[in-house]
Amino acid sequence: MTDGNIRQYEWRVTGMDCGSCAAKVRGAVERLPGVAGVDVALMTERLRLTLDEGETLPAQVEKAVRAIGFGIAPKGAAPERPEGGFVLPDGAFPDTTQEDDVRDETGAQPAEPAPASWYQTSKGRLVIGTGALLAVAAALHLFLPTHISKWAFVLATLLGLAPVARRAIAMLRTGMPFTIEMLMTIAATGALVIGEAEEAALVVFLFAVGEMLEGLSANKAREGIRALSRLVPKVALLEIGGRTREVPAQALRVGQTVLVRPGDRVPCDGEVIEGTSGVDESPVTGESVPRLKEPGMEVFAGSINTEAALRVRVTKAAQDNTIARIVRLVEEAESARAPTERFIDRFSRVYMPAVVGAAILVALVPPLAFGAAWQDWIYRALALLLIGCPCALVISVPASISSALSTGARRGLLMKGGAVIEAVARTTHVAFDKTGTLTQGRPRVTDVIALSGSETELLARAAGVESGASHPLGRAICTMAEERGIDAAPVRAAKALPGRGAEAVIDGRTISVGSPRLAEERGAMSDAVRDRVSALEAEGKTVVLVLGDTTPLGIIALRDQPRPDAARAVAELQALGIEPVMLTGDNPRTAQAIAGQLGIAHQAGLMPEDKVAAIHGLTSEARVMMVGDGINDAPALAAAHVGVAMGSGTDVALETADAAILRNRVTDVAGTIRLARATMANIRQNIVIALGLKLVFLVTTILGITGLWIAILADTGATVLVTLNALRLLFFRPDKGSVTVGRFGPENSRAGGTVRGPEGVASREAQDMV
Repeated sequence: MTDGNIRQYEWRVTGMDCGSCAAKVRGAVERLPGVAGVDVALMTERLRLTLDEGETLPAQVEKAVRAIGFGIAPKGAAPERPEGGFVLPDGAFPDTTQEDDVRDETGAQPAEPAPASWYQTSKGRLVIGTGALLAVAAALHLFLPTHISKWAFVLATLLGLAPVARRAIAMLRTGMPFTIEMLMTIAATGALVIGEAEEAALVVFLFAVGEMLEGLSANKAREGIRALSRLVPKVALLEIGGRTREVPAQALRVGQTVLVRPGDRVPCDGEVIEGTSGVDESPVTGESVPRLKEPGMEVFAGSINTEAALRVRVTKAAQDNTIARIVRLVEEAESARAPTERFIDRFSRVYMPAVVGAAILVALVPPLAFGAAWQDWIYRALALLLIGCPCALVISVPASISSALSTGARRGLLMKGGAVIEAVARTTHVAFDKTGTLTQGRPRVTDVIALSGSETELLARAAGVESGASHPLGRAICTMAEERGIDAAPVRAAKALPGRGAEAVIDGRTISVGSPRLAEERGAMSDAVRDRVSALEAEGKTVVLVLGDTTPLGIIALRDQPRPDAARAVAELQALGIEPVMLTGDNPRTAQAIAGQLGIAHQAGLMPEDKVAAIHGLTSEARVMMVGDGINDAPALAAAHVGVAMGSGTDVALETADAAILRNRVTDVAGTIRLARATMANIRQNIVIALGLKLVFLVTTILGITGLWIAILADTGATVLVTLNALRLLFFRPDKGSVTVGRFGPENSRAGGTVRGPEGVASREAQDMV
């Protein structure tokens, strides 16, 4: 390979109904020279691979996929209708020969047509056609002699089997002989040979019904994911020169201003610059109560303005807004296959050839060894072949994972794939950051003590050093200066001191704003200052010192209150049998005050590297989830078995984490674990359904109790049952199972009961969660 010719390509593949379809696409392209890193995502219909164009061209990849009966189109182009595939009716797709025509002059993509009704699809028409032929043959059987009417069943079988056999031959040419199409072709043809034309026609019809139901089920599962992208409105009211005009939302650029009328969906991620209104964020975060939005506050694309007009400045391009990020995370999550799924994939590769081998033995051994009737045992072998398809087993995991990802995304719970879901389900300990995670992350300055100069000068210097800070303490100091009308001092050479504070040069002097630890390290902590710091910390306050080189200039104390749902979240985790612990860089006294209110174990005074060490200490004996929201939390998030970022957290934390909680509720940590556990239970149910039905009918087929039509029902029926069972997760409520928090500790509450805070008073927010 030559690196200059190696590129990554992505296509949309249409017509995939089950895990076996994805395996066929993967198998067809993996055999091409120069192809590597093949990733086929069933639910998002995505094919991604790395290609050496010196050996294989993209057109050859597309040809290989089309050859096995699937549609394929480059990323961003209109989807292609596969020949005989379960997508849209003829004429529903625009001409895709010119990719440049797919986007309009604004750069926006056209809306995708809605899926067709089942009877308009190729598979639907096949069901109707084979059913009609079977009905006609059955009617002729009533009025014509058997030796004549049987040819009607033969004709019905051959016409219904033709498209199946065509695809089986295409698969055979690509080196995939063990497919359900091939097994179906052999079984139906064999049934005709041994004189079972009526049953062969019935089997072909039932197979067509099963294929159609698989397509319907797969499309239903995909719809949950596609619905996310439809939350963003297609158009926006853009303000230009004092007037508004309608433009595609996809065309909005950062810095532009849009008008959002009452009842409209917000078309972008942005900042309110004028107006006050309640905004319903439930489509994005699952938050049921509208939140009041005022100038300076953030709004999300897809949320609904409920009361008054808002003028919003665009802060993120369409491809980077909250909805786009959710969709992207969900799509990428499908590539992170669960360990269970990878095991089943390997197992299925052995399972089907083994069943084919067993069918050959069933057909040959009894007649040759024991003189049994050839026709009876060939019939049983053909039925056994139909049981050999692993479709239900292969789809048992991805169908559940996709439903869980969709359910979580609708409720503000994002998990990056099946591997993460399995890891979350096995969690035994949850480690929380304090500031911004267990607490509100909006500390207020309570004390300003100038040790040198005036309070005004002290706040001006501190605000200058902290200007542009992302840490909640720094923002609180800047807010206090603004409220007092104090301008931040001009600074240069500003830099952060991770885990300690920040520093900058003001008037040629290095000014630092940091923790008492920083003052101790620089030898700036006198006994008098230490006593004042201890007194403030004893009140549950966080203390920062302002230093001029190594001289203490003043003390600023802040207090951050726990989130209203933090105590309930701790109780819910404990009710799930999970041990929570708080890891914080704050001082031990403040940490103890917060931990005491929440009833949680804690470790205080931790630097970022200390948090990592604490996580490593826990992971040696337990399965640990780390929940945080700041840059300092990123290493700990990566060190845990599962890292979870709060939705208000930094992009660094969100990218590092394995999961994200968008609505900033600590109780959603327990909800994420409930969803993961429900998903793994659903997967286990699916595996039992798939293997159990196969095993039962395998035995009954060999014993001659069940025949061909029952065998095909066992195959397609199991696939449909597994898919429908997985779809139940779309209706799962992760927030159910709350507990009561009172003076006697957590107790399981009845459904619909009241959730109470630490003082035993039911809050409105708590009642909304039940």
